[in-house]
Amino acid sequence: MSKHRKKFVALIDKAMADGNKMASEDLMFLYKGILYPSTICSPETFKALKSFEARDDDVFLAGYPKSGTNWVGQILTDLVTISAKHTENLNSLDDEELEEFPYLEVGDAEKYQRMENLPSKRVIFTHLLPDNLPSSIFKREAKILLLIRNPKDVATSFYHFSNGLSPLPSYKTFNDFFADFMMGKMPWGSYFDYVFEWSKHTDRKNIMTITYEELKENRALGVKQISEFFELHLTDEEIQGVVDRSSFEAMKENSKSTHGALGSVLFRKGSVSDWKNFFSEDHNQKMDMTFEERLSGTKLGEKLKYDVYCKP
Repeated sequence: MSKHRKKFVALIDKAMADGNKMASEDLMFLYKGILYPSTICSPETFKALKSFEARDDDVFLAGYPKSGTNWVGQILTDLVTISAKHTENLNSLDDEELEEFPYLEVGDAEKYQRMENLPSKRVIFTHLLPDNLPSSIFKREAKILLLIRNPKDVATSFYHFSNGLSPLPSYKTFNDFFADFMMGKMPWGSYFDYVFEWSKHTDRKNIMTITYEELKENRALGVKQISEFFELHLTDEEIQGVVDRSSFEAMKENSKSTHGALGSVLFRKGSVSDWKNFFSEDHNQKMDMTFEERLSGTKLGEKLKYDVYCKP
């Protein structure tokens, strides 16, 4: 099992068990205007997060929920683990006691002290808005891979994810979910706020943006570009190995060992344009209008190729 997996599986399995026992109104809590899952996040953790000290060689992955962060996170972890085999850090990477859950804002308030003992390069994921990240990340200019996905597929995937995961609120109809999604009443907040706020940072030299769709279209090229951005210096053969292990079929097959009870929910389709099976004409009109109002003219809005991936 890879570097983060045991911690990942244990925390998610506990969250699933806890979620089954909780009343629906207790599943989420509000912190600074944004909703978060009570089973895996806490106000105490967010307060402690300010103390997190980034390193300039940290490997960050930022993405809104259901944009493909678990998929790309596995790619990143695989790349860094293979790269470490060329250095003297291999033994420390294999030390089970040094494991930590990869999502920065998920876990107990003491995790940031434990993270100081993690060997470099630390692979860290986050769903947070840039202004809610510790300031040290931007001060140290740690490299960040920013992952974005078209909003219609994000909404469709989030709907199934919410209904299949006990720590999150469930919905009787897609229409009910869609109303909450468009109002930003979602875990980790509004999709449109997320993309808009990160658009302000895309010119930074330490940030690389990639879309879920372009990675699906040419995974080999995307993996190579990610490796080069983080200066991991893998051979072509090693890159190809990462590509092969990161196919949807391979990840779905291994999902029980990599993601525990979450696996069957997480790896549902992994496709592009599944939204066409759920969006009505009214849904399309509302989403198109909001995208035009909020993200049209932004760099990330342009990169999403909305007319290509979100038009009937």
